[in-house]
Amino acid sequence: MQFPSQQPRRSRRSALVGALIGIALTAASCSSASGSASTTATGASSSTTSNTPVTLRLGYLTNLTHAAALVGVQQGIFTKNLASNVTLQTSTYNAGPAEVTALLAGSLDAAYMGPNSAITAYTQGQKSVRIISGATSGGAALVVSPSITSANQLKGKTVATPQLGNTQDVALRTWLTKQGLTYPGPNGGSGEVTILPEDNATTLTSFEAGTIAGAWVPEPWATRMVAEGKGHVLVNEKTQWPNGLFATTVLVVTTDFLSAHPAVVTDLLKGQLATTAFLNASPTQAQADANTQLATLTGKALKAPEVASAWADMTFTNDPIGSSILTDLVHAKAAGFPTTNISGIFDLGPIDKVLISDGKAKLAGS
Repeated sequence: MQFPSQQPRRSRRSALVGALIGIALTAASCSSASGSASTTATGASSSTTSNTPVTLRLGYLTNLTHAAALVGVQQGIFTKNLASNVTLQTSTYNAGPAEVTALLAGSLDAAYMGPNSAITAYTQGQKSVRIISGATSGGAALVVSPSITSANQLKGKTVATPQLGNTQDVALRTWLTKQGLTYPGPNGGSGEVTILPEDNATTLTSFEAGTIAGAWVPEPWATRMVAEGKGHVLVNEKTQWPNGLFATTVLVVTTDFLSAHPAVVTDLLKGQLATTAFLNASPTQAQADANTQLATLTGKALKAPEVASAWADMTFTNDPIGSSILTDLVHAKAAGFPTTNISGIFDLGPIDKVLISDGKAKLAGS
């Protein structure tokens, strides 16, 4: 099967939109927000013509796969790109479903989240959000106990994922199916492998205690399970995707905010582009900044070698890698999750305009 990202540039967007129709993940459970902060922008944007005060409420997770948000906030890159009349208010979450709830409740205007959470928000919100940029590819793995070296050894064991129906949960189910192993469906049942959705921090504790055999988790939790839990990587998710590329984190915005404040969204995207450039140009400093922000938010910094190890497994990109989202949805449907129409979920027009104005090429999927 040829995916949109493998097609010629001019035909990819139309192919992806057509192929996406009829598939979407809607299963999700909720977790609570872990913190919030407000910052008044110090920069000035020529794209913002009104002096009316505007608050941009941005959400993200306390994971390294959300490095764009962690570093963009820590470095003040977002506020530097917002007009002086715009106040950036940030909120952090333990898992994507809480962000979905906040978006649909009108408590967030934009959010960095996993692709399946974005699709859930789009579906449950009756198409009220749009994916406007990518952020991170990679950074997820199945980590298991040292004694487990093959898939068959997972029979009768429990494996954790961050949440029911999230990106890693679907990845685990897809891989287990390829290995010929059975597992309970989204609504329960029995199987050879038990899947346990739980908070990542709890998963690390459970793994160290030996109550679970492993987990399919994002960074930095995969690295922490290896370094602190003495586990090993059985499957790096990169091995399951063409060229090792798949969407882990994307940036979404509500259609209401996009319609009311297009200039603010443009400036947010300028911040996203600038942050991605910084992440790739100055990885050592970016790692330190991400770790500092995590320590501020969670009360505990990661060990520098853990951050460096996790960083090496991630690719920071503005491309949402739509082909992987399409494939993810096919996998979700095969795993038994409800599906529906997601035609129109992407709106890459705003970021392409910024790229063109900077003399750069549009995103490959546009």
